[in-house]
Amino acid sequence: MIPSDITYTCVDRFLKYVRYDTQSSETSETYPSTLKQLVLGEELVKELLAMGLKDAEMDEFGYVMATIPATVDRPGIPVVGFIAHMDTSPEVSGENVKPVLHENYNGKDITLPADPTIVITVDDNPDLSGKIGETIITSDGTTLLGADNKSGIAEILDAAQHLITHPEIPHGVIRICITPDEEVGAGTKYFDVKKFGCQYAYTIDGEHLGSIENETFCADSMTITFKGVNIHPGFAKGKMVNSIKIAAAFIDSLPKGRLSPETTANMEGYVHPYVLNGGIEETTVKFLLRSFEVTELRDQEALLRELAEKVVADFPKASMTYKVEESYRNMRFVLDEHPAVLEVARLAMERMGITPHFGSIRGGTDGARLSYMGLPCPNIFAGEHSFHSKREWISVQDMHKAVQTIIAIAIIWAERA
Repeated sequence: MIPSDITYTCVDRFLKYVRYDTQSSETSETYPSTLKQLVLGEELVKELLAMGLKDAEMDEFGYVMATIPATVDRPGIPVVGFIAHMDTSPEVSGENVKPVLHENYNGKDITLPADPTIVITVDDNPDLSGKIGETIITSDGTTLLGADNKSGIAEILDAAQHLITHPEIPHGVIRICITPDEEVGAGTKYFDVKKFGCQYAYTIDGEHLGSIENETFCADSMTITFKGVNIHPGFAKGKMVNSIKIAAAFIDSLPKGRLSPETTANMEGYVHPYVLNGGIEETTVKFLLRSFEVTELRDQEALLRELAEKVVADFPKASMTYKVEESYRNMRFVLDEHPAVLEVARLAMERMGITPHFGSIRGGTDGARLSYMGLPCPNIFAGEHSFHSKREWISVQDMHKAVQTIIAIAIIWAERA
């Protein structure tokens, strides 16, 4: 059964959701990291209850969950979940978002109206070349848009609305979860897999139409602390050891032309200094370490340690310490053991006339952590592009196709039982 009669609500929902400021924070000590995320969470619970999902609720941590009851009762139909996140990146303002619809897109660069210096170019966004005639949604250029990942929320709720109003569609139990704090790496911190109760799930948080992302980086963070000696600068000769200068020399010793985000692509990993804090006596440098293989992470850690030790040796009385923390691991290692979850996504897209393509994410996803928490969870497209920036955009037609894909996934799982 192909859902060709959908009365789409995803765009209207999306245009409403992006007006909620839900930026998460990397420096907050609360969970969720910003209470304003809960305002959208409360709205989503109201919408789910209005659909008739009687168990819709938001828990103490800001997770919104609900259940679409099964329309068929056959042994072997797994409970399947669909997941999106409500927070937006802390890197660019998400306050007072003004979405702009560019109808009948003409294939040219898009200049955003509130700031003509912000241009979405076709060269930087090659997917735009396939969107001629479609409707493109952007911000006005003063904020990000929030398609990452409010498009996924809108698509999941649109699919839920269709399934609820069409009980003739055969499907098993469907679970919905909208999470907080994904953008700051904490989207699964209090995720209750047992309560969610699914055998498989899909995050709806991908970019390109037809993408099925079954592989992520392996990720660690590394903090290197340089310790010097502080003394009044007027009496510092032969006594002061400036830890800021040690850190600067260390950063300057990093490989040039390789092993950085700005010099790598595809399956290449990187080390990325992203926070620098300190003073004369102590300076810390925080790194993101990324590779598709754990062994390469160990190599990266060893390289940074060796460079730091070499630099410290040039500064008498200085010292260094380091700490490595695991962030997440490549979800491919888990998903390879559950091929059906990928096969169903592939079949669903083909049924909708979409060409599926498997790929890796040069980043993380809640699905990576969930897979290691016992819930195999690939990431499929939501249609969002150029996220974490004022140049973020999404196609209305891609959003519709994401809704179709979610519905088809639910149907195919029931058919396979």
